[in-house]
Amino acid sequence: MPRPPRSSREHRLVKLRVYYGGTFDPVHNGHLAIARAAHAALDRTIRLMPAADPPHRPPPGADALQRAAMLDLAVAGEPGLLVDRRELERAGRSYSIDTLHALRAEYGPEAPLALLVGADSFLGLPTWKDWRDLFTHAHFVVAERPGNPLEDGLPPELAAIASGRWSSAPSDLETAPAGRIFRLRQPLHDESATEIRELIASGEPWRDGVPAAVADYIERHRLYGHKSRRSSSL
Repeated sequence: MPRPPRSSREHRLVKLRVYYGGTFDPVHNGHLAIARAAHAALDRTIRLMPAADPPHRPPPGADALQRAAMLDLAVAGEPGLLVDRRELERAGRSYSIDTLHALRAEYGPEAPLALLVGADSFLGLPTWKDWRDLFTHAHFVVAERPGNPLEDGLPPELAAIASGRWSSAPSDLETAPAGRIFRLRQPLHDESATEIRELIASGEPWRDGVPAAVADYIERHRLYGHKSRRSSSL
């Protein structure tokens, strides 16, 4: 049953809530580096939110429950990181705008909310459903990747809506419910989920790209075309 909207007084007491959505197929060290950097910069819990049915890419290599289970393993013992399964509990496709509508219904119009996204995802916002409306419901925390793609400029339609929204202080995200963009500087990691899946399928070394517990899970469940190897002691 949905929670009732919060009162005006409760709105003022709610701190910034940060949601890091993605397929996490599988979760890897680069994902964790972004989440840790956001937690350190914002001093807020980062909620990693696996998508149930990603609308922007082919079907995942692991099912939703497996991807969520790997996330649980990845964040175990990590201060300030947790897994939020709300998109797995909702029927239909995992559109960010629908998630934000649900969050607004739960926390009200005054609560500060933010979406944590990679720079590549941010540059692709014009392909998202009702993408302009996202800025009326949430802030954006944009984590840069190697190559610094934001320096190359934004697509014209994204540049137009982003103009005047950039913020250099994390505290700015606490003073408004939505609409600002914070640029997150974070450690550079080259891992990508696509590359890790390809390495697993080809039998190349891959374990160093993911947390050890996640690697064990992938091997145990034979995900991504993983093939068991006989030990030389057998």
